[in-house]
Amino acid sequence: MQTNVRRLTVCAAVAAIYFALTFWLAPISYGPIQVRLSEAMCILPFIAPYTAWGLFVGCLLANICNPAGVLLLDVIFGSLATLLAAWITSRTRSRWLAPMPPVLINGAVVGAVLAYTLSPQTFWASFVLFGSQVALGELIACYAGGLSLLYAVEHTGIQKLLQ
Repeated sequence: MQTNVRRLTVCAAVAAIYFALTFWLAPISYGPIQVRLSEAMCILPFIAPYTAWGLFVGCLLANICNPAGVLLLDVIFGSLATLLAAWITSRTRSRWLAPMPPVLINGAVVGAVLAYTLSPQTFWASFVLFGSQVALGELIACYAGGLSLLYAVEHTGIQKLLQ
């Protein structure tokens, strides 16, 4: 029982941090060109798979509270993309490949949502552009931020709290 309460608390903290960081950095967190620094936390399922649920809830809340307005497709598919990427990350065995699922999945899914929503007439050209921009932002957040976060978690004793 104590482990379940601790894990639920960790998931709630992950969701809150994800949401707060995304919303606080709103100018760079939303839109076709975005670097969601909160996505660095998508590395956490590599060492604590259950944190995928906290990432999902944090992303869901961040997408619902989009300052530019609620984009229902992004709320649904963007949040599910983060959950799927976190789940795949939890199955990854290489620390160097662990940040890659969010880059690929969010680039594809969020890129498609943005292309469909913002320019459906030129979907494929827009998809390539928006998907590349989202993937680049994810690459920055997940590799620079995510691997740094992973190193910090493993070398400060925080990893024991996540187990």
